Amino acid sequence: MKISVLGSGGWGIALAISANRNGHQVLLWSPFEGEVNELLFSRESKKLLKGVKIPENIAITTNLSLVENSDITIIATPSIAVRETAVRLKGIKNTGIVVNVAKGFEAESLKRLSEVISDEISAPVVVMSGPSHAEEVARKVPTSLVACSKNSEAAKTVIEAFSNEFFRLYTNEDMVGVELGGALKNIIAVAAGVCDGLGLGDNTRAALITRGLTEIARLGVALGAKERTFAGLSGIGDLIVTCTSKHSRNHRFGELIGQGVGVKEALDEVGTVEGYYATALAYKLASKVGAEMPIISKCYNVLYENADVKDVIKDLMLRPIRDEQESLWISKRD
Repeated sequence: MKISVLGSGGWGIALAISANRNGHQVLLWSPFEGEVNELLFSRESKKLLKGVKIPENIAITTNLSLVENSDITIIATPSIAVRETAVRLKGIKNTGIVVNVAKGFEAESLKRLSEVISDEISAPVVVMSGPSHAEEVARKVPTSLVACSKNSEAAKTVIEAFSNEFFRLYTNEDMVGVELGGALKNIIAVAAGVCDGLGLGDNTRAALITRGLTEIARLGVALGAKERTFAGLSGIGDLIVTCTSKHSRNHRFGELIGQGVGVKEALDEVGTVEGYYATALAYKLASKVGAEMPIISKCYNVLYENADVKDVIKDLMLRPIRDEQESLWISKRD
């Protein structure tokens, strides 16, 4: 099978290596000539996946036409580049199944990324999501994800192409839930990083993850997702790994904010932080559908309105008492 990976960041490289392990013909594409030349010379991303060698039989190129006649084409770019990448694919005769692994929304339209891709090309779209750090996938650490599509045969093809003793994929038909879980967990991971940067403890992190999941599910259901999806790999699974791992850029960014570093300086140091962009978009979505999102709203206040993180935490802790399960307001006791 011919598998093309668009995007030579850590996740793109890890997926290319994973496909190569299964004996597929693999192409790794980047639009950046300097990046490609460096990878061709060292066969390694020293910044993102130091010590992980890219096999010699993985082709690395800036020539997008080489993607033609792929069986599977993976879009592994940052979320802000997904539409641009999909537009580029319009000129390709046969992309095969298109797999999106980016997590986020499109800023202008607030669309999910599978919707953005489908706007531009007619190929079947599969979303691959779940608790997965590139650093671990590349090093054969056992990982389980979800492959989700409106086209069940396309999802099955992707699962069969990638499955091995280190990489397990489950099916799920809830595209809305799977994509929202992957996008919104990045915001909660930023918040978890802020708490760690402030030196708060395990109790705080556990509460944040649990209540953060409630908010994710609340917005997801309002947008048409199935609530049970958020109890799975693309929900709580992805949330846990991103909120607790040293590999998470979102967590590292939040940690810097908690330590008093400015937003711009923290972004410059960490690089692409999907949770930063997702915060503004989720805030807009929540306002649009009337979903109550106290944690995500406070993240917006900190990241975009310069609110003090200590004041924000106090505000969250002193919110009116409510029922945990029913989400109904109850009276405060005297």
